Amino acid sequence: MDLLLDPSSWAILALVGFIAGFIDAVSGGGGLLSIPALLTMGVSPHMALGTNKLAACFGSSMAAYTYYKQRLFSPSLWYHTFIATFIGAVIGTFIVYLIDNQWLEKWLPIMIIAIALYTLFQPNAMGDHNHKIPTKPKSKLRQWLQGLPLGFYDGFAGPGIGAFWTVSSTGLHKLPLLYSCGLARAMTFTSNLTSLIIFLMLGKVHLVIGLSMGLCMMAGSYIGAHSAIKFGLPFIRPIFITVILLIAAQLVWSAWL
Repeated sequence: MDLLLDPSSWAILALVGFIAGFIDAVSGGGGLLSIPALLTMGVSPHMALGTNKLAACFGSSMAAYTYYKQRLFSPSLWYHTFIATFIGAVIGTFIVYLIDNQWLEKWLPIMIIAIALYTLFQPNAMGDHNHKIPTKPKSKLRQWLQGLPLGFYDGFAGPGIGAFWTVSSTGLHKLPLLYSCGLARAMTFTSNLTSLIIFLMLGKVHLVIGLSMGLCMMAGSYIGAHSAIKFGLPFIRPIFITVILLIAAQLVWSAWL
């Protein structure tokens, strides 16, 4: 694909990538910024999805590594979640390549608004002091029930995936918030990388743009992850709610209005 961008366009993509990486590391939802930015620059829809997956791999890998280094994520405890997320992402990516996702576009905003309202009015939606640090693998069934649909969704679409992971991890596994964030970033990286490989095979990735945005996302993710770990729930919760409400508003606008 030949796509010539002027210096101002590259600067915009770099800034968008940095902010998207920061948001992704804290709450998820960076795709709300990066995908529309790519589309605005003239990248076709499937190419925008594939290119965004390349960029997002940089950001999500940095965020996942940061949580891992801070001992907020233990890969050995989530073996089945990894496999389920991988399988779900493979299926979702192939389906989104083959079909029109208008039905999802119309109903997704309602799902995300429901998460926002649940987080606003349920005090323990993002964890409380009674939630225990995980020391052994969680239920295999719950890992599959979580990983398979969320992997599918991230492969198929992706907006709000960080919110789905964080809230469902707190509800299903009773994880403290930062441990939910660590699991969310690791599994988002898994589904991003899986989808990226498939989009590369299909020739739907702009390598130069994806790598450039990816480096900026990595820098934003580094700062975002360290900020979330340092400041905890008082920092994460308002950003989390704000981002998912913005995602819902953007999806309502594009799908219903």
